[in-house]
Amino acid sequence: MTTTSSKIAIYPGSFDPFTLGHKLIVDKGLLIFDKIIVGLGENVNKKTYFSLEKRESIIRKVYEGDPRVEVVHYGNLTADFCRDNGINFIIRGIRNVGDFEFERNVAQINQKLNPVLETVFLMTPAEYSEISSTIIRDILIHGGDPMQFMPKGIRLEDLK
Repeated sequence: MTTTSSKIAIYPGSFDPFTLGHKLIVDKGLLIFDKIIVGLGENVNKKTYFSLEKRESIIRKVYEGDPRVEVVHYGNLTADFCRDNGINFIIRGIRNVGDFEFERNVAQINQKLNPVLETVFLMTPAEYSEISSTIIRDILIHGGDPMQFMPKGIRLEDLK
């Protein structure tokens, strides 16, 4: 039996910047879903280091030529964006217990706001669990080279 409907998930975040850990989560998600929308949400509690345009550009470069990955930005709640766009799945990366506790709470609220939403948690491989956008920004601010933590195809110049 074949089905014509495709499974689409959103991977929301600020991605400031998009790291190797983020890429690994998208790539794992593509094993489950037909399409992943990398959603750059606007979080009023976060002051970003990179502009929205720069963050979009980095992610688009990583997935250039892969029609299964789309990059969008939105200013409303993720639950509302999903409802408005017919998306029923959210993917989130989990590095540690702290991530799980936070993400579980967010998933429960999203489901209350939009009952059809399911959040799928994907584990970051252990060897990459220490990578975070915060660490990448700190390395950059202090003149270091974070490229070992960035997806292939991204150059240091792309982060300036």
